[in-house]
Amino acid sequence: MSALWVFGYGSLMWRPGFPFDAQSPARLEGAHRALCIYSILHRGTLDNPGLVLGLDDGGDCHGLAFRVEPGAESDTVAYLRRREQVTDVYVETYREIALGDGTGQTVTALTFVADPHHPQYAGSLDLEAQLRIVRVCRGQAGANIDYVLNTVEHLEALGTHDALLFALAERLRRGAGDRAET
Repeated sequence: MSALWVFGYGSLMWRPGFPFDAQSPARLEGAHRALCIYSILHRGTLDNPGLVLGLDDGGDCHGLAFRVEPGAESDTVAYLRRREQVTDVYVETYREIALGDGTGQTVTALTFVADPHHPQYAGSLDLEAQLRIVRVCRGQAGANIDYVLNTVEHLEALGTHDALLFALAERLRRGAGDRAET
């Protein structure tokens, strides 16, 4: 049996939550990272939805790939389903990714792609709309602003630049004092 790889492009980069024995920068083609999911639990509420990342059609996405420890595959998939599929806003899928570890290796990885037909799919919101939402929302996992800034910090550490997300982070950092404490 080949190893189970998981591709993370948001909070999985800094909090995978499952045992892994290797990690590598990785690139997925055919989808890009976007704040395209309304969060009604982790980073927002039903009354005040936040925004979280999804993989949306087109482009490419740089993130982290994790090779799951042997023997932990079933538990890892079950954990990720509980974590990512609370409202079934993502489509669980396996995609080819290119590892950025210098080997030139491609592997098949489990990842979660935004479902554009789901009611929580936000689509492509402009920077001002994203800013208004992210600045004030909070859910069970904390403030929406912290989610965005943590993602950008980890992308910077990878040497990856996501222009829209970085522009949003810059605006959030300038106005961090405006953060809602609900």
